[in-house]
Amino acid sequence: MSWGTELWDQFDNLEKHTQWGIDVLEKYIKFVKERTEIELSYAKQLRNLSKKYQPKKNSKEEEEYRYTSTRAFLATLNEMNDYAGQHEVISENMTSLITAELTRYVQELKQERKSHFHDGRKAQQHIETCWKQLEASKRRFERDCKEADRAQQYFEKMDADINVTKADVEKARQQAQLRHQMAEDSKAEYSSTLQKFNSEQHEHYYTHIPNIFQKIQEMEERRIVRIGESMKTFAEVDRQVIPIIGKCLDEITKAAESVDHKNDSQMVIEAFKSGFEPPGDVDFEDFTQPMKRTVSESSLSNSRGDGKSEPKFGSKSKGKLWPFIKKNKLMSLLTSPHQPPPPPPASPSAVPNGPQSPKQQKEPLSHRFNEFMTSKPKIHCFRSLKRGGAGPEDFSNLPPEQRRKKLQQKVDELNRDIQKEMDSRDALTKMKDVYIKNPQMGDAASVDHRLAELGQNIEKLRLEVQKFEGWLAEVEGRLPARSEQSRRQSGVYEAQNASGVNSCAQDRESPDGSYTEEQSQETEMKVPATDFDDEFDDEEPLPTIGTCKALYTFEGQNEGTISVAEGEMLYVIEEDKGDGWTRIRRNEDEEGYVPTSYVEVYLDKNAKDVHKPLQKISE
Repeated sequence: MSWGTELWDQFDNLEKHTQWGIDVLEKYIKFVKERTEIELSYAKQLRNLSKKYQPKKNSKEEEEYRYTSTRAFLATLNEMNDYAGQHEVISENMTSLITAELTRYVQELKQERKSHFHDGRKAQQHIETCWKQLEASKRRFERDCKEADRAQQYFEKMDADINVTKADVEKARQQAQLRHQMAEDSKAEYSSTLQKFNSEQHEHYYTHIPNIFQKIQEMEERRIVRIGESMKTFAEVDRQVIPIIGKCLDEITKAAESVDHKNDSQMVIEAFKSGFEPPGDVDFEDFTQPMKRTVSESSLSNSRGDGKSEPKFGSKSKGKLWPFIKKNKLMSLLTSPHQPPPPPPASPSAVPNGPQSPKQQKEPLSHRFNEFMTSKPKIHCFRSLKRGGAGPEDFSNLPPEQRRKKLQQKVDELNRDIQKEMDSRDALTKMKDVYIKNPQMGDAASVDHRLAELGQNIEKLRLEVQKFEGWLAEVEGRLPARSEQSRRQSGVYEAQNASGVNSCAQDRESPDGSYTEEQSQETEMKVPATDFDDEFDDEEPLPTIGTCKALYTFEGQNEGTISVAEGEMLYVIEEDKGDGWTRIRRNEDEEGYVPTSYVEVYLDKNAKDVHKPLQKISE
């Protein structure tokens, strides 16, 4: 089977067919290019998808990825990133092994095809030239034969005519002989040309054209083989990444199997456990004897015995409902004496010529809790905002269990920093020894300054570690309560006094005044408001929103309250939030809470200056 013998007369069709083959190859190259673009686009989209759902650094999302389920999801995202990388490998391999190779091969194929068909056209032109020479020789021989025949006829006519002279007859005879000789020469030339043409034609159709067509056939077969190999490579490129993709999928499966619901549940406990005890029973309030009811019989606190106006920090509360309240609302509750305010004097004789006291309505406990859980968080501590919003250094704003964890983390972090500084110091010490032994390598005194700095840093870090270990030991019950001075340094002493520190109180005390970390860990103590506020001399007090007039005398015996005399005029700095208490200020050093029913409030945006004291006005 050879194109040279079977298709000897199909030169034009072979030219069209080979051009079609090159077009098919170029079409396949275009197909592979588009496939590589799709793979790159898919890989890019996968990477963007993985990046989109990656946790942001130093964000709340990063903390959520400590659970096994979220860690499995993070592993899935990482594996999807590797999965996308394999699609990039597919694109790169197809580009290098198929697209680039076939593009180069197409250029070579076009050059080879052009050369073969150029040789074919050249052979055709040669045989056509030989044919034209044969035709010219044939026409010339035919013309000479006709001329010789006419000359012979003319000679015979002249020879038969008696009136023609002998010279004319001889001339005609010579002309006839000349024409016959020319005809013979043309005949010989035609015969030679014919033999040459036959030889050239035989060689053309049996030698030149078969060789050229055979080369064209081989070229076309190589093209077919090459495109088949490229298709095979196309499949192999995909097959090569299947094991790696399988490993990615296996890792995703492994991550999914590592999800442990029990472990996640335990981590939730560790993350949110406060260490507080559940609230105790609510005491019965006997409203049949309103005059004998005391503050300690409140529905939100437990009675610790009659006559105890100052609750001890170490006392244990059985009525701790507040750990279940939202944090911001809890801060507000801690800053005010959350016991229901005492009713105003009910007897008209108790307050002669005084206004009738408003009725004190008792809110159900469930209603108060609903209010706590649904209320919007409020910022009660403007001073903490001025300090950048950061919590206290000893994490005393956190529940005991969370505080212990934070302190332990801080201790570990400081120990790591100490170890780094010690490693640096050891390295510099070795360098100094080398300089001492080999002065040409450097000056040993040049590292003394740095060694001194490292020593100071290590000492500072050790002091920090001791401080945090002391707080940690206090939380864990290994050490006695902190001294008064350490409280003031940490900035988290929770004494609710007239200086407004109650607005920044944290979760150190329950609404009934008991300490909530460990029973009998801290002794009873009380710091004057002026001492504590020395640290905030440069901070502005809360603005006044109006004035009020005391309708009755109130003895502020509980922490956070303030005593007022009947008829006294004071400034209002915080309205009643629904708990029956109003926050007032006498001067820049005295402020606290009084029952709302004991005062008559006049809200005024243009209130008097907070530093100007109000005079007592008697009715």
